[in-house]
Amino acid sequence: MGPETTTAPDRAPDGDAPVRDTPVRDTSIHDAPAHSVPPARLDAGNAAKVAATMQALATPSRLLILARLREGPCAANELATAVAMEQSACSHQLRLLRNLDLVVGERRGRSVVYDLYDHHVAELLDQAVYHVNHLRA
Repeated sequence: MGPETTTAPDRAPDGDAPVRDTPVRDTSIHDAPAHSVPPARLDAGNAAKVAATMQALATPSRLLILARLREGPCAANELATAVAMEQSACSHQLRLLRNLDLVVGERRGRSVVYDLYDHHVAELLDQAVYHVNHLRA
């Protein structure tokens, strides 16, 4: 079943008539809209983890893997085909992404099906793509 879309009116500051209609969607991890995250304090304790995550996102092959998983779970062999990588290279990238808690893998029979760790990973990817597209505008 797909996401359900309804419309919620935005109200003027005085509470009077609606200013415009804004879609409100029931979303899943693969269809979650990007939104603003409250500012976080970066300190020495988490700077290394944030840097490692940013480095993981700095490789086109890993971004392609995450983008494919943004569409939904995928078996490792299908994922390698989808991103035009050798199976061993894709597995290596998946291991790195898994170690950084960006993806999760679940064994199903003889294969492993991968998915994004959670909606935050999808939002990171969405924000990065939005930023790049925004720079071009």
